[in-house]
Amino acid sequence: MSEQPQPVTQIALVGLFVTALTTAQLTAAKLLIFDLPVSLPVTGASIILPGAAIAYALTYFASDCYTELYGKRAAQVLVNVGFLLNFALLALVWTTITAPGLDPEVSSAFAEVLAPGTNIIFGSLIAYIISQNWDVIVFHRIRARTGQRLLWLRNIGSTATSQAIDTVLFVGIAFAVAPSVLGIGEALPLAVIGALMIGQYLLKLLIALIDTPFVYLVIRLAKRADGPLRADGQPAD
Repeated sequence: MSEQPQPVTQIALVGLFVTALTTAQLTAAKLLIFDLPVSLPVTGASIILPGAAIAYALTYFASDCYTELYGKRAAQVLVNVGFLLNFALLALVWTTITAPGLDPEVSSAFAEVLAPGTNIIFGSLIAYIISQNWDVIVFHRIRARTGQRLLWLRNIGSTATSQAIDTVLFVGIAFAVAPSVLGIGEALPLAVIGALMIGQYLLKLLIALIDTPFVYLVIRLAKRADGPLRADGQPAD
């Protein structure tokens, strides 16, 4: 029996998912601010969002493409293995931080940049495991009702709802619950927390709308590059 080749698109999507997830974990602690052309309720004339927002939004793009091509079970494996690998990332980063450094100034700067607050890590992990699994479930349920039609609906519908869950959980836990209840980190004012939630969700929703044509493109390219796929995600004979 000849060995089946691994689909190129499958490897690429796993790589994108892991890259975006790793980047999000390492950039979550920095808060970004962007000016708006108009003033919005709560946020005002600018939006504030965690540095991980853009990278993290790409994980939903990758997982939606993965679900469409390889099915619900394969996507859930991707998401849950990614969750476990977060701990491997944290262990490797903290091992490097705590190891003796040749230059104390460089070591201090390294730790300041790569050691986000425990509240950030705690909030991001809880939000990740719940919202990513929700994304896969909703995407699959919409696909079960619509078949291969309306890819845009399952992409936007699953991402919009899962990103709302992720935003509320992450910001609420990282900047309100963990600092106030668990005594981890410093709690932000409620006005800032509200602005963070709205700003982060607006950006994620915008990305979900923009990336829909690219989801169609990836699916089309995958079918051309890898050929018809079996139910297990392997190329058909």
